[in-house]
Amino acid sequence: MIRLEAVLDGAGVLVKYRASGHAGAGPAGADIVCAAVSVLSRSLVRALFGRDGITVRSDAPERGIISVEIGYSENRRNFLEGTGAFLLEGLASVAEEYPEYCKLTVARKQETVYGA
Repeated sequence: MIRLEAVLDGAGVLVKYRASGHAGAGPAGADIVCAAVSVLSRSLVRALFGRDGITVRSDAPERGIISVEIGYSENRRNFLEGTGAFLLEGLASVAEEYPEYCKLTVARKQETVYGA
């Protein structure tokens, strides 16, 4: 089972993301659920990394685990809202289609977090 955890700040902006586990929906290297989550997770980091006004701390200590923490300046909020919404829509789609292999949890903080 892949466990997906996303945290939004008070403005609804993605500030943390973690994916852990293995789906087990197919053999290693041919698991469609793992592939979908991997592509979405990597795309998030690539879309954010190196952009002015956005800081990204990412760690993938072993296969099957990725964690991302995001800081942003107010002028990058709209970009990050769109990027986070795209990620969450994709992950929700995977979790809905394959609920026995993937679970998505989204939490919301009270405060808006600026920190880039």
